[in-house]
Amino acid sequence: MKGIIIISLLAFLMPLPGSAQQHNDSQLQTIDTTSLLHAFKSGRLTGHLRSFFMTTQNESGLTDYYADALGVTLRYETNKYHHVQFAIGGFSAFNIASSNLVKPDAITGMVSRYEIGLFDITNTSKRSLCRLEELYLKYTLRQSSIKVGRQFINTPFINLQDGRMNATAVEGVWGELNEIANVKVQIGWLWGISPRSTGAWYNPGKSIGLYSTGVNPDGTKSDYTNNIKSDGIAVIGIAKTLNDNLKLQAWDIFTEHVFNTAMMQVDITLPLKLNNYLFTAAQIIKEDAISFGGNENQCKTYFSKKSKPLSFGAKAGWRNRQWEISLNYNHITSSGRYLFPREWGVEPFFTFLPRERTEGLGDVNALMARVNYNIFKERLKTSIAAGYNSLPDIKNYILNKYDLPSYTQINGDIKYIFTKDSKGLETEFLAVAKLKQGETYGNEKSVFNKVNMIQFNVIINYHF
Repeated sequence: MKGIIIISLLAFLMPLPGSAQQHNDSQLQTIDTTSLLHAFKSGRLTGHLRSFFMTTQNESGLTDYYADALGVTLRYETNKYHHVQFAIGGFSAFNIASSNLVKPDAITGMVSRYEIGLFDITNTSKRSLCRLEELYLKYTLRQSSIKVGRQFINTPFINLQDGRMNATAVEGVWGELNEIANVKVQIGWLWGISPRSTGAWYNPGKSIGLYSTGVNPDGTKSDYTNNIKSDGIAVIGIAKTLNDNLKLQAWDIFTEHVFNTAMMQVDITLPLKLNNYLFTAAQIIKEDAISFGGNENQCKTYFSKKSKPLSFGAKAGWRNRQWEISLNYNHITSSGRYLFPREWGVEPFFTFLPRERTEGLGDVNALMARVNYNIFKERLKTSIAAGYNSLPDIKNYILNKYDLPSYTQINGDIKYIFTKDSKGLETEFLAVAKLKQGETYGNEKSVFNKVNMIQFNVIINYHF
């Protein structure tokens, strides 16, 4: 029903063929390009078709899963009317074919971790996913703008994380200021979140805990789902380009009543001959609990008031138009778990690889090497990356929230962008292998869908 309503709204906003002319062809009509009617008639309708096949092959004796999803996005945005624009966009996805994603594995009692995210994780009996994900007014003045309503933003912490069928969307007020040369300021107050793999909207507190919650620092099951009160998130980011070779950025995310996350990063590029470049970057992230971290009862809180997470990252590499080679490192100290709701976005660590995260861990040393190679005028993009993640023992609950052992991960990715008659079509093949390196004490729950697994993804996108 939601999908029908969304498409009906979009169809209502579409200009009808021939609506800009009178029924009497001999009578000409002057079009007022400053009118509200013109802003709607000259607006832009865009769409996105997405096909996603995913299969996870687990260790022998454990259950394997697969799923094939098909989705469509339609979006309409008006032209400017006195600097103001209106946009509306909706998304629907459908389960074309899949194994039983909610049938528990016979040994662990656990269900699909990855494939289930192609649909609505909050209602696993549904075979569809629908959402009105954009509905905003935008005011633009010179090089700056402000949006109010449902929208997408892309920051180091709250971001699209669109590795499934739909992306994380937010609701609030969001401004981008570009009036100072070489300085970009992004600032906002968010009062709603619709995480990836969900169709509903939640206030920030209610959105924390829709995904897996892991365990408390004492080893008991976390119980913060629906027990966190927070009505807003304040975000500010400042990026300054000092010259062609040096860029600084700083971010702060204040989640009311729960926690604060601050990041600083510097990126340096050193040009060589023949369009070759050396590059390096360094990053620091610090987190602190606010009040009781979400709930006075520490068994139901999200962020322990005693935790003081601190993360350091660095990377270095070389690139030209075809090649990019980098070595990446990240360290989280033993002063606490790095925590940021997985519902809100993927982490900004240089060592991040799709299909696993470092969130929920402390005392981490991660090393990752990556090689990218582009051919056919950058239409074919290939990448291979391998990372080793040294994590705390799975019984060290204070620093290991999700019982994840140390592991090695290898990702291979191939993307092709079509041109000419097939412009708008993109294909991608992603293969992921995760191999156990740490002790699991014979507990298959620490293996199932976590390590000793291979996953294949085939993704087709068509933008029109």
